[in-house]
Amino acid sequence: MARWEYWPYYGLENYLYTMPFEAKFNMMESTKWMQENWFHSITSSIAYVISIYIGQKLMESRKPFCLDNLLIAWNFGLALFSLVGVCRMTPELLWSVRENSFEYSICTASFAQGVTGFWTEMFALSKVAEFGDTVFIVLRKRPLLFLHWYHHVTVLVYTWHAYKDHTASGRWFIWMNYTVHAFMYTYYALRAMRKRLPKMAAMMVTILQILQMGNRYHALLAGGIRNKIQKDGIMEEPSEDKNEENDVAGKSLLIVDAFDSIQSAGEIERDVVTASVVKSFRGIVPIISICS
Repeated sequence: MARWEYWPYYGLENYLYTMPFEAKFNMMESTKWMQENWFHSITSSIAYVISIYIGQKLMESRKPFCLDNLLIAWNFGLALFSLVGVCRMTPELLWSVRENSFEYSICTASFAQGVTGFWTEMFALSKVAEFGDTVFIVLRKRPLLFLHWYHHVTVLVYTWHAYKDHTASGRWFIWMNYTVHAFMYTYYALRAMRKRLPKMAAMMVTILQILQMGNRYHALLAGGIRNKIQKDGIMEEPSEDKNEENDVAGKSLLIVDAFDSIQSAGEIERDVVTASVVKSFRGIVPIISICS
C-alpha cells in the first residue's frame, strides 16, 4: 500500500518554478481517491470494449468519417501534453538517480508528491482519454487489431493499480511513456497532415517503443530481484508485491507495447521489425520464467 510520507521530501522546493495547479496538488486526496476508485479502470475498460463492438456494427452500413483536421489536433494535443509531462518528470528522475541511486529510483516512490505527483495523476487519467485513439479508428473505418485495444485496456488497469500503491518503478514507466508519446503523437500528427517523412522516422518510433519496453522490464526485473533478496522489501510496504500483480501485468505489457507500436506506425516495414522484436524476446522469455 502507499505511504503518506516520504523522506527526503521531494516536492515544490526542488523546482525553479511551479504552475498554480501543481502547487495545489494534494497527494493524500489523489491517492485516496485512486484507492477507492481504481476498479473503475476495469469497468471503463469493459465499457470501452463494448463501445468498440457497437461502434463497428453501426459503421458497417455507413461511409467512413473524414476527421483529418480533428485527428491532427488530437495528435498534436497529446504530443504537447506528453512533452510537458516529460519536462516536469525529468528533474525528479535525474535527482533520484544522481543524488541517491538507481536502487532508490525503483524502491522509493517520492515522485508521488509535489510537481511530479500532479503529473503522475495526469498520466493515470490520460490513459482514459487515450481511448479516443480508437474512436478515430472506428469512425474512419480503419483496421482495428486486437493488440490495439488490448494495449489500451491493460495499460489503464495496470497504471491505476500501480498508482494506488505508489509503485516506485512507476517513475521510469511514466517518464519513458511520456517521452515516447511526445515523439509518437507528433509523428502521427505529421502523417495525418500528409507530410512526407523519411521511413527512418517510422522506424525510430518503433525503436523508442522497444527501448521503453526494455527500460520498463529492467526496472521491474531489478526491483523484483532486489525484493526477493531483501526479505523486508524495498517498496513502500513489504506486502505490496506479494500478489505480484503489477509485475505480471507489466511483463505482459512489454510485449504488447512493442507490437502495438508496429501496428500503429503504419509506414514501418512490419516483417523486418516484427522479426527483430521476436528475436529479442527469445532471450527475454527464459529470464522471465526464471525470475518469476
